[in-house]
Amino acid sequence: MLRSYLRLTLFALGLLVGVQVPGFIEAYAQHVEARRLEAQQGLQGFQETARRFFHGDLDVLVEHYRASEDPVFQSDAQSVSVLVERARLLEHEWQAMQRPWYARAWHVAVAGEPRLRGEVWSGYRFQVLLAPEAIAWGIGCALALAWVVEALGLALARILWPRRSYRLRRR
Repeated sequence: MLRSYLRLTLFALGLLVGVQVPGFIEAYAQHVEARRLEAQQGLQGFQETARRFFHGDLDVLVEHYRASEDPVFQSDAQSVSVLVERARLLEHEWQAMQRPWYARAWHVAVAGEPRLRGEVWSGYRFQVLLAPEAIAWGIGCALALAWVVEALGLALARILWPRRSYRLRRR
């Protein structure tokens, strides 16, 4: 009986963890979009300058600033370069979040920007969504967790007590 309760508890834990996945992915996507828009706004003046003098190429503008004799422009070259790289990174992340659900999930889990993921995680508020994708994630994670723990338990039992048979008994 205790084993049955343990299984139910593991299943419930997996279910609760699984329903968090779509919410976290959505929070990551919203965070990326907000940062992307902020980065675009920060570069707006430099983009206008690059459009007027360098055919819209921000890299050429940065190189022009670096090559300048003026120490103020040389100093600004590094700042603008950082802004340009940040905007490119956020654009790449935003593009990744426009793909199908499975690609977004994989991206956030494996290929997402660690600093952005950490920012989202620190501000993430756990919630139980009743959306179809949250329910699917929840059931999938619950079954996977229950199966993995059951398999590990049986493997451990076979190692500790090799003489006993652990086949399912028919009743």
